[in-house]
Amino acid sequence: MEIDDADRRILRILQSDSSLPLEEIGARAGLSRNACWRRIRAMEAAGVVRGRVALIDPSAVGCPLTAFIHLRAPHPSPDWVKTLAEVTAPMPEILSVYRLSGDLGFLLKAQIAGMAAYDSLYQTLISRVDLAEISASFVLENLKDSTALPV
Repeated sequence: MEIDDADRRILRILQSDSSLPLEEIGARAGLSRNACWRRIRAMEAAGVVRGRVALIDPSAVGCPLTAFIHLRAPHPSPDWVKTLAEVTAPMPEILSVYRLSGDLGFLLKAQIAGMAAYDSLYQTLISRVDLAEISASFVLENLKDSTALPV
């Protein structure tokens, strides 16, 4: 799908507050309600807009600690990557799993209640996935955290 300036305006608005009524989104984007609705639907159908979610304060729901977990596979293979994906998929505390270039291999982002929750997560990972190395870094202060892409 070709994204034009009007689509970009809509995307910036949706990224800041997707709960706005169509009339408000259209007014801010300089479009009629119907034109705005058609563009949003087209972007959803094309997969540009993958979903609309609420952003929740982790501390308010009992998981204030962010952990970045560094993994290295003993012998990386497509089967090992598939196993990691299958093990982590049903774990709600693991928010992201990345395969990286360089020495590190894989990076997981987890949102957890505290060190006891991290230890439980750690024990689960080492019991279900063959690992050459695992370590973690914990966020002490969040200086910036955004979901908005530069459109």
